[in-house]
Amino acid sequence: MCIRMVMTYACPVFAHAAPKALHRLQVIQNKFCRAATDAHWCVRNSILHRDLELPTLSKYVKDASKRFFDIARSHPNALLRAAVDYQPPPPTHFIRRPRNVLIDPPDALTAAVDSLNDVNDTHD
Repeated sequence: MCIRMVMTYACPVFAHAAPKALHRLQVIQNKFCRAATDAHWCVRNSILHRDLELPTLSKYVKDASKRFFDIARSHPNALLRAAVDYQPPPPTHFIRRPRNVLIDPPDALTAAVDSLNDVNDTHD
């Protein structure tokens, strides 16, 4: 958890970074999860995240961005409210803005963890 705070500092701002940069951070998190649990190399990362009840980095960033924009929408400062109230450009638009992360589809690891969690929920 100490590493996550450093890795996700100001994540609502850089959540729209290149997917490769976010993937590199996810790799670091996967290595720490594997080292902390002493998991064998053949255990899938999605299984580790499910068992540790740890969201993937992209899901965490997306949730943090949603919380940030929800809080900023009701902030007393008019400039902050104005910065939040905009319509994101279409997905094919070249310039990415921080709020675009809320409409992005989940990455492959997040989708795998979500599907494993859904399977566990149906068996409970």
